[in-house]
Amino acid sequence: MKSSKRARTGAGALASLSLAAAAFSGTAAAQGSVTLYGVVDNAFAYVNDQRGHSSIYMSQGNLQASKFGLLGAEDLGGGTRAIFRLESGFNSLTGAQSSPGTIFNRQAYMGLANDRYGTLTLGRQYTPYFSMVGALGPTGVLTGATGAHPGDVDALDTTLRFNNSITYASPAIGGLAFSAQYALGGVPGSVASGGNLSAALRYDYRPVSIAAGYVKLKDISTSPALGTYAINSPVNNGYASAQSAQLIAAAARYTYRNLMLGVNYSNVQYAPGSGSRFTDTAVFNSYGFIATYRFTPAVNVAAGYGYTRASKANGIADPAQYHQVSFEETYDLSKRTTFYALQAYQRARGKSLVAGGGAGGTLIANAVAVVGDSQNTTPSSGPSQFVAMFGIRHAF
Repeated sequence: MKSSKRARTGAGALASLSLAAAAFSGTAAAQGSVTLYGVVDNAFAYVNDQRGHSSIYMSQGNLQASKFGLLGAEDLGGGTRAIFRLESGFNSLTGAQSSPGTIFNRQAYMGLANDRYGTLTLGRQYTPYFSMVGALGPTGVLTGATGAHPGDVDALDTTLRFNNSITYASPAIGGLAFSAQYALGGVPGSVASGGNLSAALRYDYRPVSIAAGYVKLKDISTSPALGTYAINSPVNNGYASAQSAQLIAAAARYTYRNLMLGVNYSNVQYAPGSGSRFTDTAVFNSYGFIATYRFTPAVNVAAGYGYTRASKANGIADPAQYHQVSFEETYDLSKRTTFYALQAYQRARGKSLVAGGGAGGTLIANAVAVVGDSQNTTPSSGPSQFVAMFGIRHAF
């Protein structure tokens, strides 16, 4: 009898909890909405040269980064909404966080949005430079894993984020939209110290889309406003001690039926400071061409070519040059599930300034190939590198 009574009591409690959850859900739905979303992306990969050895391994987050997030909005009336986003990256092969100790490492912001006046958000965010120019650049159709310019030197993939940032994005007026962002350094007695800035413009008119963007980074190695920044490949790790960096990029696309053609350009400058391990401003110019064609609603192919060249500086008379070709083929099994194949080849020549020499120093070495940003920590030991991947991505 006691056991039966406990069972009835437990069933009653469960029913009460279910009714409370249903009531809460109804209230939440009346006030706003919260969406859970994410991506799981795993693949087999082959690289002909990773620090001198070929490798076959499992890779993840190639077509799209593996992640999950919460996106919410509440209607405040008068066309204004309160919004938020919390997004976390993870390793879908091991379950580990992408950034240990930072659960929402990709994005974490809240703000207000109005269709007429624009959107104002606060928190950890991507830059307008990435959101507007990156969307039209090579990583938008070729992925950063194999399509980004070497080492993602121009941060047109998802490798640049600002902490403590304030972002305003305008509504599109006649096809023209702009966005500006400032990240506070939080240095006592100096508002400007450690602060980072980004701004961008985008124009869409029928089959044509054009965007241009700008980023200014200060106190690269110490600023709490700089959340993440890819300066860890042999392409640019010799300039990790830079006092500041300036990034300028532009991209354009033209779409005709199932065909898309695009061009892109970027200019990156690393300026030394009193504690830097180099003396002259280093400049990287990148030029790119991309194309996609959709054969059927389920089958899409893409190709791209990129050329990156460093400047003569810091004792280098034969500066590094990188030629890269990238391909992508996708087959959509459904709206959420996609099979994909990626291939890329890069050829490097010349000299580059790289980290080494002991005590955090630098040295001049032969430029080595590093395809996209998937090989930043596993570059080739020589001038060429080939990468191939075959995987599946599921979005929810």
